Amino acid sequence: MKNKFQFGNVVTVSIAHLIHDVFSSFLAPVLPLLIAKLNISYSMAGLLTIFQNLPSLINPIIGLLADKLPMRYLLIFAPAVTTISMSLIGISDSYVFLVFLLLIAGVGASLFHVPAPVMIKRISGNRLGKGMSFFMFGGEIARSVGPILILSAVSFWGLEGSYRLMPIGLIATLILFFKFRNLPISSSFYKSKQDEKAVESVRKFSPTFIKIAAIIFFTSLLKGALTTFLPTYITSAKDGSLWAAGISLSVLQLSGALGTFAAGTISDKIGRKNTLLIMAITVPAFMFLFISSSEIFAIPLLLLMGFFMFATTPVLLAIVNDVDSEHPALMNGIFMTINFLISSIAVVAVGFMGDFFGLENAYFLSPLLGLLALPFILKLPSR
Repeated sequence: MKNKFQFGNVVTVSIAHLIHDVFSSFLAPVLPLLIAKLNISYSMAGLLTIFQNLPSLINPIIGLLADKLPMRYLLIFAPAVTTISMSLIGISDSYVFLVFLLLIAGVGASLFHVPAPVMIKRISGNRLGKGMSFFMFGGEIARSVGPILILSAVSFWGLEGSYRLMPIGLIATLILFFKFRNLPISSSFYKSKQDEKAVESVRKFSPTFIKIAAIIFFTSLLKGALTTFLPTYITSAKDGSLWAAGISLSVLQLSGALGTFAAGTISDKIGRKNTLLIMAITVPAFMFLFISSSEIFAIPLLLLMGFFMFATTPVLLAIVNDVDSEHPALMNGIFMTINFLISSIAVVAVGFMGDFFGLENAYFLSPLLGLLALPFILKLPSR
């Protein structure tokens, strides 16, 4: 079974990713309402993403523990933590309480996202890119469904009624318990040989981690502008409705789900570096067209941007998990820390650009800066 692609188990883990990320995607769609309710600036709004991802600092510690302990229970109960906290953001009556809820949601995200890709590695055999595509497809579909779900709740019950969505996630967690409790993972998954220290694993891969961090930062300037601030951009700069903004975000995320599903398999065939180069060139070009074109072209351009933009993560995950290390969860934990924190910093940078130069100018600057990812991609090892 070692080199066999275990389709059923891969799909099970991917569904868990779907359930978790539906709730973790609630912030961006209601951000215009929270900005108005709490009277906060774009910079403070951007900082919310930092707070949501701040618990990722403990990802390496979770990774070390996950290399030695059973992981399935993290995947079962982490979605419940995220479900409860994100369902309550609508009742936040202060910025501090909102930050508290996002921190709790971030803990749930860390407990889930560190071990899950390592499980995918073990059950994907020699089709790692394909396995990562399935896994990321679940997450991107969630970020397409999430905005529609939270905006539907807001339409029926108001922003303060978002807590009524909580039972959906809790029931899903119960279902996951019965699905995961017998998930067969080889006992060798938890064994660590003594001939390779954790520090040595990190040291050997640190040059690649530095390149990956730079790639994530510059590509996340575009991603942050087109996800966290897309509803705000459409309602303010384009005078669109909240529903138009939410649908636009869902369209972007849906096409992103298709891109993530295809990217890993494509990178198995044409190489990780070549796949990343294609994405780093096409997304800025499409974003320039998006900000300068009329509304009639908005949806087609969002579809194209989403397809290429979100596809970077499964490819970078595959690069990290290609490494032959005795500490795979630690390596993945470090990647997740880099990914979440650097992405959050990029979102804050977009928020600052929006405050100082206007959100429309921030949308113009983001793709220009995004092109700076190209030299770092070129320095990645060929694969």
